[in-house]
Amino acid sequence: MEARRFLVVLAHPLPESFAASAALTVAEALQAKGHAVDLIDLYAEDFDPRLSPRERAAYMQPGYQPDADVAQLVERLKAADGLILVFPQWWFNLPAMMKGFIDRVFVPGVAFDHDANGGRLIPLLTQIRTFWVVTSTGSPWWIVHLYMGSPVKRILKRGVAAFCAKKLDFRIFSLHDMDRITERKRTAFLATLARFTAKI
Repeated sequence: MEARRFLVVLAHPLPESFAASAALTVAEALQAKGHAVDLIDLYAEDFDPRLSPRERAAYMQPGYQPDADVAQLVERLKAADGLILVFPQWWFNLPAMMKGFIDRVFVPGVAFDHDANGGRLIPLLTQIRTFWVVTSTGSPWWIVHLYMGSPVKRILKRGVAAFCAKKLDFRIFSLHDMDRITERKRTAFLATLARFTAKI
């Protein structure tokens, strides 16, 4: 088995959250298979999700450089060949902390380049072979998928992964109806997550 390097990114303000348990489950399953794991807890690392005025003004300019406070996160992303994002869905969307991580770290020169002729983005995270999302939502399955049209999946699969990497394994693991399900179902979800992760 080929050992790989995974970046696991957690966004939840509570250290005892279900999301934190899911991130730990993923990390332990990967490490048990001999993979290297870099776990980023955005809240614990006091990440600032706000795009700075300087970053926004320079975003479309050649040679874009992220602000110094995210430079280390950029290097950690570039060093990974697998990425797993872990977060709850709030209002059918990514939490501001995770959205800010993407806004400030998936930047020109790192995740993509602008086509010189305009329009098209050129993927740069070509080393990323696995892009998984582990999430939970308070809504039942049918509201997320049938009524809302799976917005988080569409954003991350079509709007992030497809523009930043090529030919990767994209999957989303979602625990629905989070506010009403039993502890047994939460535990079963974590067991399923560990089983799938162990197959990477």
